[in-house]
Amino acid sequence: MRETTDLLIIGGGINGCGIARDAAGRGLSVTLCEMGDLGQATSSASTKLFHGGLRYLEYFEFRLVREALKEREVLLRAMPHIAWPMRFVLPLSPDMRFEAGTPTSRLLGIFMPWLNGRRPAWLIRLGLFLYDHMGARRILPGTTELDLRTASEGAPLKDSLTRAYEYSDVWVQDSRLVVLNARDAAERGATVLPRSKVIRATSDRDGWRVTVDENGAERTIRARALVNAAGPWVGDVLSGTLKLNTPDRVRLVRGSHIVTHKLYDHDKCYFFQGSDGRIIFAIPYEQDFTLIGTTEDEHGSADTPPRCTQAEADYLRAFAGQYFKCQIAAEDIVWTYSGVRPLYDDGASSATAATRDYVLKLDQSAGAPVLNVFGGKITTYRRLAETALAKLAPVFPNLPGDWTAGVALPGGDFPVEGAADLVAGFRAAQPWADAATATRLIRAYGTEAMTIFQSGPGQDFGHGLRAAEVDWLIAKEWVRDTDDLLWRRTRLGLHFSDEETARLASYLEAHPDT
Repeated sequence: MRETTDLLIIGGGINGCGIARDAAGRGLSVTLCEMGDLGQATSSASTKLFHGGLRYLEYFEFRLVREALKEREVLLRAMPHIAWPMRFVLPLSPDMRFEAGTPTSRLLGIFMPWLNGRRPAWLIRLGLFLYDHMGARRILPGTTELDLRTASEGAPLKDSLTRAYEYSDVWVQDSRLVVLNARDAAERGATVLPRSKVIRATSDRDGWRVTVDENGAERTIRARALVNAAGPWVGDVLSGTLKLNTPDRVRLVRGSHIVTHKLYDHDKCYFFQGSDGRIIFAIPYEQDFTLIGTTEDEHGSADTPPRCTQAEADYLRAFAGQYFKCQIAAEDIVWTYSGVRPLYDDGASSATAATRDYVLKLDQSAGAPVLNVFGGKITTYRRLAETALAKLAPVFPNLPGDWTAGVALPGGDFPVEGAADLVAGFRAAQPWADAATATRLIRAYGTEAMTIFQSGPGQDFGHGLRAAEVDWLIAKEWVRDTDDLLWRRTRLGLHFSDEETARLASYLEAHPDT
C-alpha cells in the first residue's frame, strides 16, 4: 500500500501526539507511527505533574521555568478532567542542601561560605516568590507558610519538622494526556498508527519514502517532511533508520518511582529535599496509594527496558523516611515503575544538572526535511508542538497560526471547578457506580463519561470496570490488550488480581475489534 502525507511523525509519546494534534488542526495531513502502544515508554512513566520545576531555578533556567509556569493554567483549563490543582508542602529541614555544582550553590559558596552547601529558608522563600510571580498565575493559589506543629499536614511528619511552605502545581494523568491528544489529532484528520514501526526511510527531492512495519505487514508512505519524536530512541532513528550524521546527542536518564499503600489521609503532596541535594515528591495516588519519586541515574541504552532497581527503591524509602514518622518497609511497596528521559546532551556534569529544556533541530542535509525533537517536559509539550510547527513553517508556507491554547481535549469541556458536579450527575444517572468509581470515570473521561454508559454499564470485570468502558477504549483509544487498558488508559492494574486480569484478557481476545 502506498500513501502520501504532509507530515509523518515517528513516536507516539506526548511530544509526537502533541505535534500531531497541532499540525492536524492547522490543516496538514498527518500520519503518526508508534512502534508500541501510545505513551508506552517515557510518557506514561513520569511523576505526573504539570509543574514549573522549582529546583530548575538553581540552574538559572528561567526561560524554561517561566514557560512551564504559564503552561500550567493553560493546560488546566483545557483538561480539567485529567488534571487538577494540587498543593505542595515543602518542610524546612536543617539537612536541606544544594545538589553539588549548581550555579546557585557556587555563587553562594563564594559570597556566603558559612552556608556550607545548605539551602537557607530565605532562599527557598525567594525561589517560591519567583515561582508565584513568573507565570501569570490566575487560578492557582500562591505560597503560604505552615506551622507543622499545629497544621494537619504536619501529623505524618517527624516532630523535628516545625515549619513548611505550601505552594501550588498541577497533577495530570500522563498516559491519558497522550491518548487524548492522539484522539483529538485523529478527529482533526490525522492517521494514528500504534504498533507500527518505521523500519526504513529514504529521501529524495520530493520528500521521504518511509517503510512501516504494521503488525508484520509492510506499507510505504510518502511524506513531505518527518518529525523524529522517538523519545529515548531519537538517536537510534537518526543514525539507524534515517542514516543521518549529526553532532547532536541524547542523554538517557532513568527516573524510578515506588508506589506504597496510602501513607497519609489528606490530598496534598510533599516536596522533600535530601541531604544529598536532590528532591523527591510523595503524592496521593489513585485514591488508595502514595507515589514516591523520582531517582535520576544514567541509563545505557534505549533498548534496555528501564526497571526500578532494588538500590533505587531502597534510596526512595530511606529518603522519605527522613521526613515521615512511619518507616517504609520493602514489603510496603505495591508497585514500581521507571522511565527514561531523553534529555539533550548539553555536557552537564551529572544527570541532575542536565537541562530539561527541549531542543528542536531541523535537518535538511538529506535533501528532505526532518525535525529532531530532543528533551522536553510533559508540562511544556503544547509549547514544544507550537515551536515544532514554527520550525517547519519554511516547509509548509502559509500555515495558520497557533491555535491550541485553551482548546479543550476530548471530555474537557467544563470549568476547572466543575468535576464535583459531573460526579454527582453521573451517580444520579448511573446508580450502579459508587463514589470512587464515579470519581475515577469523570477524572478519566470528563463529559464523555455519560456517553460511554448511555446504553448501560454491561459486564462487570471488578473494581468499577464495566464492558461499556472496555468497548469504548477499544473503539476510541486503540486498546488491544490488558496492559494498554489496566496500566495506561487506567491504573486499575493496581487493584486487579491475576484471575480478574485473565478474565478481562479473554474478553479482549474475543472482541471483534481487537
